[in-house]
Amino acid sequence: MAKISKKRKLALSKVDRTKSYPVTEATKLVKEMAHTKFDESVDLSIRLGVDPRKANQMVRGIVTLPHGTGKTVRVLVLCTPDKEAEAKEAGADFVGLDEYVQKIEQGWTDIDVVITMPSVMGKVGKLGKVLGPRNLMPNPKTGTVTNDIGKAVKEVKAGKIDFKVDKQGSIHASVGKVSFDAKKLSDNANEVLNMIIKLKPSSAKGTYMKSVFLSSTMSPSVQIDTKTLG
Repeated sequence: MAKISKKRKLALSKVDRTKSYPVTEATKLVKEMAHTKFDESVDLSIRLGVDPRKANQMVRGIVTLPHGTGKTVRVLVLCTPDKEAEAKEAGADFVGLDEYVQKIEQGWTDIDVVITMPSVMGKVGKLGKVLGPRNLMPNPKTGTVTNDIGKAVKEVKAGKIDFKVDKQGSIHASVGKVSFDAKKLSDNANEVLNMIIKLKPSSAKGTYMKSVFLSSTMSPSVQIDTKTLG
């Protein structure tokens, strides 16, 4: 059996694993349990009562976190030359088209978000094999295929994230860093959870929010009381 470190034992002693907590208490506990020297991410893990194999039960959406993600988001804009200045002014880290298409085809994916225009999707579409598995493929539903390049870049930099239920019926989303105060983490978590509740498919039967857990990168998870949501 793996040996549990003193710091891990101390973290585990702070939370009752048989109990579920309101979001405000859960964020405080996660902050208290963080024990590493780096600024850990704080993440939500939500298990939904949906069948993602059915198109009418797919849960996918976008949300702008009130206090951002705390992460430096590297944005690539694939656009025509007339949009390059707009993209750069909005804060895009990489801007261009053919040269970046070629780099991605050769395996380069040192980016977090790709934004592009409808008119160049013919070139971008062939990158699906590389970008798709990494959840980087631009999609009109998430606002990453648009002619309003500047707005899209600014929203992503400000904390807009997209989420999608996976094959197991779960959604994972980052809601900040342990260096955030508990109120900011609560605000961000509630923003994500409220959006997921709004997106409940009408065809979903039974319990929708089956379980919700909050944790930092290295901390034990804290179960959130789903009765306190919505």
